[in-house]
Amino acid sequence: MPFELSIINGKMVSDVIRSGREACIDVVREAYLAHAEGRTVNPDSYFLRFPEKPDCRIIALPAYIGNGFDVAGLKWIASYPGNITRGFPRASAVLILNSYDTGYPFAILESSIISAARTAASAVLAAEWLNGRSRTARSLGIVGSGFIARYVYDFLIDTGWAIDEVQLHDVSRDESAKFLATACRPDRHRHITVVDDVAELVMGCDLIVLTTVASTPHISDPALFDHNPLVLHISLRDLAPEILLRSQNVVDDVAHVMKANTSPHLVEQQTGSRDFVTGTLADIMLGRRTVDRRSPIVFSPFGMGILDLAVGKWVYDEVVAAGQDLRLPDFFHEVVR
Repeated sequence: MPFELSIINGKMVSDVIRSGREACIDVVREAYLAHAEGRTVNPDSYFLRFPEKPDCRIIALPAYIGNGFDVAGLKWIASYPGNITRGFPRASAVLILNSYDTGYPFAILESSIISAARTAASAVLAAEWLNGRSRTARSLGIVGSGFIARYVYDFLIDTGWAIDEVQLHDVSRDESAKFLATACRPDRHRHITVVDDVAELVMGCDLIVLTTVASTPHISDPALFDHNPLVLHISLRDLAPEILLRSQNVVDDVAHVMKANTSPHLVEQQTGSRDFVTGTLADIMLGRRTVDRRSPIVFSPFGMGILDLAVGKWVYDEVVAAGQDLRLPDFFHEVVR
């Protein structure tokens, strides 16, 4: 039927993601390349904020991606930091997939997992390309021990990264201890430690993952990066402009990352220029730009709706092929003009 609607719940999404980490990364890579070829539409995100809840927001990310995906849609994701104190995740989300031919929605997916997976897949894809196509790290440092950190860690481990040591830091030591106990896999590392001082972690790690909820930079000393680590700056606001100005900076989309007072945006405001950006991840993958380990490398991905659509369409195809989706054949009632 042309107007059936599929509902895909979080368990279905999780099962596809868990069994297909490499495939998920491939999907994200193809989405980035489609964007580089101009085969996407990715408008600015739209932020719904609340005067009496300044730390909360709900964000709409509309997008379209062609190049074999041929789907439009919308991610609607809420961020309520106070949820953490209630014992459940900060973010909740749904993803709506629309037919490019008719505009009719054909699927609604639980999307906090899709959002986390596309973020992790993007980070791990960047880690490999910016690390000379190597999946090895002497010491992995994770700053911010939440939901996204767990997904990045799982993607690294499940795609065969060899990591000798892991260091964990969070403003709540209990959260780092919980991450160590419930997320880390001791059999894959020689040593795992909780570190109280973020500066100590930065200086001691060659691969650093920043997944905090920081709204302003809290790491400001460029000397901490003198050992030239690779930094996956996923939370976007952790690093002071001085650090980025002494680094090679790779982003997913230059225009998108230069907003909302991200660290790159702060550099642009300070210098009046975007010349500090080395290039996009697609530029690196296509050989248009290069990086080396003679200075720090910072990957700052704003996160684009096209990635959610690409991963969501892949999940949808897998679930429907297995006959596991909840199908609503009569969701649209008046379909005759």
